[in-house]
Amino acid sequence: MDPEIAALAGTAGTTVVTLMVTNAWESARDGMVALWHRFQPARAESIGEELEAGRADLLLARQADDADAEAELTVEWQGRLRRFLLARPEAAEELRRILDELTPQLPGDTAPEQIRMEARASGSARIYQAGRDQHITDR
Repeated sequence: MDPEIAALAGTAGTTVVTLMVTNAWESARDGMVALWHRFQPARAESIGEELEAGRADLLLARQADDADAEAELTVEWQGRLRRFLLARPEAAEELRRILDELTPQLPGDTAPEQIRMEARASGSARIYQAGRDQHITDR
């Protein structure tokens, strides 16, 4: 196997998994889906679903303090990207371009952001705060 392909797949897999828990996640997912759509269109939709499933698994693993999950997911995506590049070596340049766009969005520290919120309510007021997504159903 071409060592350059292996290195590119390793970097890409690590980058994608690292970005799964950042604000740049949608850009990373969209870039990967677009890559597959261009070179293996029949698999593009399933790749998007697999990326979303991986992200959900990683978020749950972080809540459970499962440190091994991120490493396992990284190896999984490195292998998937390596196989993709072996089947479609002409996709390497496009993958490099996507990585160049995503690299400035990589966090220096991949630890979850620390958010401090404070609120005061009086009377029958309600306060809803969230550091991320929030879904409220009043009944």
